[in-house]
Amino acid sequence: MNYQELKSEEQKYVMNTYGRFPIALDHGAGATVWDVEGKKYIDLASGIGVNCLGYDHPQLIEAIGQQAHKLMHVSNLFTTEPMVQAAKKLVEKTHLNGKVFFANSGAEANEGAIKLARKYSFDKYGEGRYKIITLVNSFHGRTVTTLKATGQDRFHNYFFPFTEGFDYAQANDIESVRRKADDMTCAVMMELVQGEGGVLPLDPAFVKQVEALCREKDLLLIIDEVQTGIGRTGSLFCFQQYDIRPDVVTMAKGLGGGVPVGAVLAAESCAKVLTPGTHATTFGGTPMICAAVNVVLDTVGDSRFLQEVRRKGEYLKNGILALGSPHIHGVRGMGLMLGIIVDEGKHTAFANRLIEKGVLAITAGKNAVRLLPPLVISDQEMDEAITIMKEVF
Repeated sequence: MNYQELKSEEQKYVMNTYGRFPIALDHGAGATVWDVEGKKYIDLASGIGVNCLGYDHPQLIEAIGQQAHKLMHVSNLFTTEPMVQAAKKLVEKTHLNGKVFFANSGAEANEGAIKLARKYSFDKYGEGRYKIITLVNSFHGRTVTTLKATGQDRFHNYFFPFTEGFDYAQANDIESVRRKADDMTCAVMMELVQGEGGVLPLDPAFVKQVEALCREKDLLLIIDEVQTGIGRTGSLFCFQQYDIRPDVVTMAKGLGGGVPVGAVLAAESCAKVLTPGTHATTFGGTPMICAAVNVVLDTVGDSRFLQEVRRKGEYLKNGILALGSPHIHGVRGMGLMLGIIVDEGKHTAFANRLIEKGVLAITAGKNAVRLLPPLVISDQEMDEAITIMKEVF
């Protein structure tokens, strides 16, 4: 079907919950995709940071296919080798000496972390110590609970009553966190780079102060790496660049390279909190998905690969800044998680124009054109994208 035919069918049968761009994608290779009309695009969005190995990646496809022939799904009532291998790699590569729970999405991973934190506190202190502090401008998911955990008022609408037990501190203001950390608090949860909030990296000194506060008050430090994890910022996990030791790390997006997966990694401090019957999911850790996870971790977890991510991030950032456009007021972020800061309120118009010209980009916050390209993007693909950006900006 062509785009108009597909759009007509979509309007009949699919809930209208997304403001979709007016294209229908068909296939891809590397960091380049083509729509159903045959038009080419350099993809600087990668499915909102999911397709870390790009499109048509041979090892990833082979692993999924081989595992599909053996076992696609068996449930968590049984042990499978791909799940155990994936968990082992995550524990060993993070040096947190913990354990992993596999889920299906970032929101599910954050829900699991919230449950873990509250049970940790209940087990040690009894009832009444349940509050979790997040940061203003944060984003943690779309479930009723993770919407409430999100520190943006615009998400706290329609779906009343929300799950209670959350409070919001100002980013980079340790006194704000201290004021919120009362006797009812059990954890602090934060993104080290606020993605949906505008690609805003936290100040390293502030992050270290929050870690110290958590140790002082026996609060679990939860780091939401749903968007920043799996090589996106130039290290396997962003927390590794902040020199901290989280109690809980959540992840999703790039973890499966394109298949749906999330995970909660609990460090040694709280690895035994969740016990049989306290948390579960039907599809989490299914062997076909974990076969993909193993390829991603073997590839992205390599130090040379991560060094290339950092180099590519600098290359792309410098190429954008060299355009010298009066509409570009800076580029912020880490690795290949970048935000082009443009005139406030114009970021959507610029993203739409980039897509029209053949570059897929998305937005964040009030003034950022967000770039989350596949980590395997080539210099040639980046050059093509920058040439189009020059025309647009």
